[in-house]
Amino acid sequence: MSNLHQPGEVLLQVQGLETAYGESQVLFGIDFSIRAGETATLLGRNGMGKTTTIRSLLGLTRARAGSVHFRGERIDNMATDRIARMGIALVPEGRQIFPNLTVKENLVAFAANRRGASEPWTLDRVYALFPRLAERAGNMGNQLSGGEQQMLAIGRALMTNPHLMILDEATEGLAPLIREEIWKCLGLLKQAGQTILVIDKYVERLIQIAEHHTIIERGRVAWQGSSAALDADHALWHRYLGV
Repeated sequence: MSNLHQPGEVLLQVQGLETAYGESQVLFGIDFSIRAGETATLLGRNGMGKTTTIRSLLGLTRARAGSVHFRGERIDNMATDRIARMGIALVPEGRQIFPNLTVKENLVAFAANRRGASEPWTLDRVYALFPRLAERAGNMGNQLSGGEQQMLAIGRALMTNPHLMILDEATEGLAPLIREEIWKCLGLLKQAGQTILVIDKYVERLIQIAEHHTIIERGRVAWQGSSAALDADHALWHRYLGV
């Protein structure tokens, strides 16, 4: 299995995904795909199944039916750590950085070159992307602001040099200036060819950086399409996104 992908090659394929918590079914046949080099989104109101979809992709919540293929290999029955080693990195909702490690320790603890990149993400490259992290390199994780923690969570994901980076609630709870910094960062990553899946509520900004969108409503795919199609139909926003 090659570490290199042609632009446009299907990297992640989700088909008929069904997931339940006990007797309560949450996902009812989710289908979407992400191509190499693409930025894609999962959209929908809170509680509609976006995070459960991500958890199912990563093996954190076991799917009841359907399949997930990543880099041509079926992963829905794999252990979470093996999925991560295949090159999926998560920037989780709530950041979940290690509070008792320094910024530098949080970053180097995850260093790997899972994509086999010729110019991999290193500590210096992450510090160049987020100079604030360089300034706070010796600070403990619990001494950072929310925005700094989100930068650290993104930097930590990049240090694994993933094939696919997933951001769950990318800018949730961040001040406007910090939000803009995160959007700028995602734009730079996109230009560098990083494949990204984003969950966020700021549709206007997502339209600017993503090629493809999937809207989830009560555990089902309600709509899929391009940024141009989503931008042209604001009725969709009101119907499914509450904006």
